[in-house]
Amino acid sequence: MAQAVNVSKKLIDRWYLSKPVRQILFYVILILAWEGLARANIWPAYSFPAPTDVTTSLVSGFEDGSIIGALLVSLQRLAIGYAISLVIGVILGLLIGRSRLASETVGSLVLGLQALPSICWLPLAILWFGLTEQAIIFVVVMGALFSITLGVEAGVKNTPPLYLKAARNMGARGIALSTEVVLPAALPAIITGLKQGWSFAWRSLMAAELLYATLSLGNLLENARNLDDIAAVVAVMLVIIAIGVIINSLIFAPLERSVRERWGLTV
Repeated sequence: MAQAVNVSKKLIDRWYLSKPVRQILFYVILILAWEGLARANIWPAYSFPAPTDVTTSLVSGFEDGSIIGALLVSLQRLAIGYAISLVIGVILGLLIGRSRLASETVGSLVLGLQALPSICWLPLAILWFGLTEQAIIFVVVMGALFSITLGVEAGVKNTPPLYLKAARNMGARGIALSTEVVLPAALPAIITGLKQGWSFAWRSLMAAELLYATLSLGNLLENARNLDDIAAVVAVMLVIIAIGVIINSLIFAPLERSVRERWGLTV
C-alpha cells in the first residue's frame, strides 16, 4: 500500500513538473491576470481589450476568411524572400569565410549593413519598385540576408583546422571540401544565422505590409488601427506571434536538436 502511494506521488510530482503543464499553467495565469486588469477598468476598453473581446475578433476573422487569406499571402511573400536571401546568404558567407580578400572587402560591407535596421530599406524599395510585391520581397530579402551571411561566415571561419588538413590529405578540394567538410562542421553557426535571418525576415515583412494596401497580416493590422479596433489589432498580433512560434517549433527547434545530438551536446 505504501509503495503504491509513493508511486502515485512520484507520478503526480512528475505530472506537475512536466514542461507542457508548466507552460499551460503559466498562460492560464497570464490570461486570468489580463482579464482581471480589463475588468478593473484601469484603462478604457478601447485601449485595453479583454481576452474575450480579442477571442471574439479572432474567431470572426477566421470565420469570414480574412485572417486565413491574409496569412497565406504573407507566408507566400515570406517564403519567396527568405528563399532568395538563403541562397545568396549561403554563397556570400562561404565566399567571405574562405577568402581573405572577400572578408576584408565584402565582409566589412556586410557587417556594416547588418547594423542597418531592415525598415530603413523600405523607402529605397518604394523608390525603386513602387508599392508592389517586388518592393515587399526586396525588404524581406534585405532583412534576412546579412544575418544568414554572417552566420555562415562565422561557421566557416570557426571550422577546426584539423578537419581541413585531414580532408585535404584525403584529396578533398574545392566544392567537395566546402560541401562535405566545411558546411557540416559549420552547421551549428549556420542554423543560428538562419534562425536569426528568419526572425528578421518576418519582422521586415510585417513592417513593409503596413504600407501596402493589399490583403495581408500587416494590412489587417493597419486597417484595425485605422478603425480604432484594438481587439482586432491584438488578435492579428497574436496570429503573427503564433506563426513565429509554430515555424520555430516545426523547423528550427528540430534542426537545432538534431545538430546538438550529432555533436554530443545534449544532456
